[in-house]
Amino acid sequence: MPFIVVYDANVLYPNSLRDLLIRVAQAGLVQAKWTDQILDETFRNLRIDRPDLDPAKLDRTRTLMNRAIRDVRVTGYEPLIGTVDLPDPDDRHVVAAAIKSHAQVIVTENTKHFPPAALTPWNLETRNADEFVHDLIDLNRQEVYAQIQRMADAWIRPSTVEDVLNALEHLGLLESVTALRS
Repeated sequence: MPFIVVYDANVLYPNSLRDLLIRVAQAGLVQAKWTDQILDETFRNLRIDRPDLDPAKLDRTRTLMNRAIRDVRVTGYEPLIGTVDLPDPDDRHVVAAAIKSHAQVIVTENTKHFPPAALTPWNLETRNADEFVHDLIDLNRQEVYAQIQRMADAWIRPSTVEDVLNALEHLGLLESVTALRS
C-alpha cells in the first residue's frame, strides 16, 4: 500500500505541479489527501492572484481534482485542530488532516511553518515539492517519468517532456528535473 501524503494548498496552486502531484497519486505511487479547507485556500488565492481566470473553470478544476483520486478528501479532522501547536495557527488544519488520515508526509513549500518538534509526536514530516518528487524518482523513476510524458501528451499545444520539465524547473523542482534529465 502506498504511503499517505497530505498536499498543502501552496503545492496545489501551480497548475503544472498540481497536475504532476495528482498523476503520481493516480499512478499509485502515493495515497494523496487534502481537505475542502485546503482547496478553499488554493482556489481563493488563485482567484485573487489570477482574476483573468474564469471562475467557472476554476470551480470545474476543483470538481475534477476531487474526482481524480479515490478517497482524496479528508473529513472529520476539525476536532483535532485544537490539539496541534504550530507557529502559525492557520496551518493547524493541515496537520489535523494529516493526523486524521494517518499520513506520513505533508507536502508543502512552507516547511518552516511545520517545525519537526510539532510533527514528531504525530510521526509526520514535511517535504517541499522538489524533495517529495525527488523521493518518488528514487522510488520509481520510470513511473514518475511516465507521468511527465502523460502531462506532455495532455497539454493543449504540442508539447514535449522537455517542455514539462522546463515548467517544473521554473517552479523550483531543480533536483527532480536534474534527476529526470540524467
